[in-house]
Amino acid sequence: MVDIATRVWNHKWKIDPIVRSLIDTDFYKLLMCQSVFHNRRDAQVTFSLINRTKSIRLAELIDEAELREHLDYIRSLSLTRGESTWLRGNTFYGKRQMFRPDFMEWLEHLQLPDYHLEKRDGQYELTFEGPWPAVMLWEIPALTVLMELRGRAVLNRMEKFELQVLYARAMTRVWEKVDRLRKVPGLRIADFGTRRRHSFLWQDWCVQALIEGLGETFIGTSNCLIAMRREVEAIGTNAHELPMVYAALADTDAELAQAPYQVLADWHQEHEGNLRIILPDTFGTGGFLQHAPDWLAGWTGIRIDSGDPAEAAERAIAWWIERGEDPREKLIIFSDGLDVDDILSLYAQFAGRCRPSFGWGTLLTNDFRGLVPGDALAPFSLVCKAVSANGRPTVKLSDNPNKSMGPPEEIARYKRVFGVGAQTPIDVLV
Repeated sequence: MVDIATRVWNHKWKIDPIVRSLIDTDFYKLLMCQSVFHNRRDAQVTFSLINRTKSIRLAELIDEAELREHLDYIRSLSLTRGESTWLRGNTFYGKRQMFRPDFMEWLEHLQLPDYHLEKRDGQYELTFEGPWPAVMLWEIPALTVLMELRGRAVLNRMEKFELQVLYARAMTRVWEKVDRLRKVPGLRIADFGTRRRHSFLWQDWCVQALIEGLGETFIGTSNCLIAMRREVEAIGTNAHELPMVYAALADTDAELAQAPYQVLADWHQEHEGNLRIILPDTFGTGGFLQHAPDWLAGWTGIRIDSGDPAEAAERAIAWWIERGEDPREKLIIFSDGLDVDDILSLYAQFAGRCRPSFGWGTLLTNDFRGLVPGDALAPFSLVCKAVSANGRPTVKLSDNPNKSMGPPEEIARYKRVFGVGAQTPIDVLV
């Protein structure tokens, strides 16, 4: 096992690449990328870094030259032979050759497109523009670089024994969480912590802790590189990016209203009926379920990623019952800012009423709260989102208005088209 404190200490002397592989990314990005490659590859999309936690002034913490050095290194990466073999030949979700030959040939020759970086008001403006399949693969590495460089800026001020004690405390915290979870039979927990992790080494350590501590309760990781190296399941389906871009490409209000369902129709065809998990909250869960075609009710389950998770699960259960489905056979994946108390509470409420599962993210792989003075390693809310497609702005409404994004006039239009009324704001930690 890597001595993380010593490795962090050595960051001071030379570049230690934060992203070492193109598959150091979330599995759902590759699944979505293949769908986009086959369905909307000509769309020109812009992604932009968005720091929701304005109090953390990244451009004052992170050296621009160092940031560029890491971004340029990522642009030099391409798939290794071993990585390509794993993607081509491995079984994912019980299916061999999840990734088709034409997509794999394109991916094997891919190097990420250029980026644009500026400083403004204490923040970095980092954008990526190009064909959707290529530019979308910047999202996760961009986030992991910014998150880790922010951490390194704090850690570089610490001496070696301070680092040893810090990581000992953080490891103890993770193991105490694991110990609470391992006492509950029937739990299903996956690591969803790539995008806002403390570091790659730390995420890898956390996954090893879950493998040993949780046994069959741990069902896999979203991180492809870790899944390959640790021989665990790669977990993931799709994200808000798909309906956001499809909606931006719609020419009329009628096409806009159908965009979220067109995404899932294309997804169903792409994956031949596998990976049938609905993410309904991009433009409001209520309207999505109300107008959803009947064939979606037969899908495997729903992922809940905003709003009150218990209310959203109750709404999903009621929807399935109304559509003649048995919710006890349906999967509900909770994935919004979870920690142990949330997981245990939601499992107690919904076990037996559905098949609850949990994507444990930032508060697994980046919970250093209270471990350094000034809480300078506390996690914060950093995202990298598609902000335009073919020159049109994207919109996300969410079930939490604090997560919404887009120009005000477009937000108003989307609320009208999707029938979104008053929403209750919920603080966004991560």
